[in-house]
Amino acid sequence: MTDTVVPVFKPLIESGEIDAAVASLKMGWLGMGASVGQFEAALSDYLGGEDRHVVAVSTGHAALHLSMMLIGLQPDDEVITPAFNNIADFQAILAVGAKPVLCDIREDTLCIDIDKAETLVSPRTKAVIAMDYDCCMADHDAVAAFAERHGLRVIHDAAHALGSSYKGRRIGTFSDICMFSFDPVKTITCIDGGALVVRTKEEVARLHALRLIGMTQPASVMYGNQRAWTYDVAEVGFRYHMANLHASIGLAQLARMPEITASRQAACKLYNELLAPLPDVITPQSDFHEVTPFLYYIRVPAERRQPLRDHLRASGIDTGIHWQPGHWFTLLKDERRGDMSVTDRVGHEVLSLPLHSNMPADLVKRIAGHIANFFARP
Repeated sequence: MTDTVVPVFKPLIESGEIDAAVASLKMGWLGMGASVGQFEAALSDYLGGEDRHVVAVSTGHAALHLSMMLIGLQPDDEVITPAFNNIADFQAILAVGAKPVLCDIREDTLCIDIDKAETLVSPRTKAVIAMDYDCCMADHDAVAAFAERHGLRVIHDAAHALGSSYKGRRIGTFSDICMFSFDPVKTITCIDGGALVVRTKEEVARLHALRLIGMTQPASVMYGNQRAWTYDVAEVGFRYHMANLHASIGLAQLARMPEITASRQAACKLYNELLAPLPDVITPQSDFHEVTPFLYYIRVPAERRQPLRDHLRASGIDTGIHWQPGHWFTLLKDERRGDMSVTDRVGHEVLSLPLHSNMPADLVKRIAGHIANFFARP
């Protein structure tokens, strides 16, 4: 075992982010204030959706939870979600008393299989989650058509997809409700943070109250680093607002998106070039042209995944598993679901490799070389 381990995730924190954090701390307004408003405006400009509105919140999970509240889910309503998804999505559904209905995924993208979702619709189905995975996009046209046929809301989990596009449309500009995550390991980080992108000013106003424990303090006042001392509270809310410090770091990161996108695309293309020829390795079916990759994954024979992880770890290379399917958890084992043949297979095969912004090509080659050496052994 080497002393220095190459991590799966490595945030791109350099002088710009550090200077922004110091300036925010010196400003002294530590709650939600001017930097949050600036971050929302910068993210909106970056996305370019003229008919969409951005609301920043404390975490990606907060964004998911508020999206469930926004569409008015009631106890025992159902939300169809890929079983191959982050636990945050399942928890957000359960937090409002609704039921996750677990759907299988497609072999090519590891995103929701809408054909299989058709068999899961019931009179209680109110929404569907479309989640983009790592460096692959869901079939958003099929999701939208499915939702229209059945009168459903669409929650687009784009936690992995900031900076990506779908058929030339920037992620965050076309979905019913879209969420992003800016946690410590995402493509850009706010230390922690999230955002919702919605279509109407009425939804924005409700989210502004929901993220501020129900208080209807005008965001325009708070974005001046002030507080309003009179307000109404009309419904239960949560302490889900973003802090100035986090937003200041997010602003510095967002300004670097072209650099981040280009470097991650280059690393993933090199991974594919080096690993695709290996007969025991399945690589992502992507040319990475329209994506800003969050993670790079491979699939390997189930019985060889842990030995490969051990081999890489002994060589100073960490790996991850994204994810265990939802129905494998005690919490969700009895939830309604369909055929899980692809999800179950992928859950045993998938392996995340290190992917960092500005990752040196020599490091990608080193990791790929160790994988090739492992599979060359008898």
